Amino acid sequence: MGSEEEFELAGVPDAFQRLWTPHRAAYQKRGQDQVSGSGDCPFCQGPLRSDEESLIVHRGERCFVLLNLYPYNPGHLMVCPYRHVPDLTDLDAQESAEFITLTQQSMRVLRATANPGGFNLGVNQGKVGGAGIAAHLHQHVIPRWNGDTNFMPIIAQTKNLSQTLGETRALVAEGWEANR
Repeated sequence: MGSEEEFELAGVPDAFQRLWTPHRAAYQKRGQDQVSGSGDCPFCQGPLRSDEESLIVHRGERCFVLLNLYPYNPGHLMVCPYRHVPDLTDLDAQESAEFITLTQQSMRVLRATANPGGFNLGVNQGKVGGAGIAAHLHQHVIPRWNGDTNFMPIIAQTKNLSQTLGETRALVAEGWEANR
């Protein structure tokens, strides 16, 4: 337990600014162990809801594309198989083909709607590999712009997002239809 002096300092202003993000608390409390099966998996539950509610921009036959709820950059998409599998090697040939095809199409759509200079593509495999939700395979498609790394993510661990997720979803979904 802390000393009385420590408790007295709890309300004293300091040199740090704080960005409060209480919406992340539910995710953080459960951490990487939050998904024990497909019944509580957000990637399995998402397709059961509306596209707007789940931030889905495209539904394929075996995979779907949605916005990341906690984006690194505006337009941060994820490609997920409908099937609840943890590893890239678990996909069958048809799922693999659609997984890559939707990743490519995601890049085309983002180029047409947001004009990024490049992309980060990534599949984090397993807890040790950095997967936030290790139980359900997903590929990140993160648009990048020249100069988008500024002091905010480095110093404050904060990203500036210029649109709401709903606005971004609508723009990308519209772009998906226009860039088939």
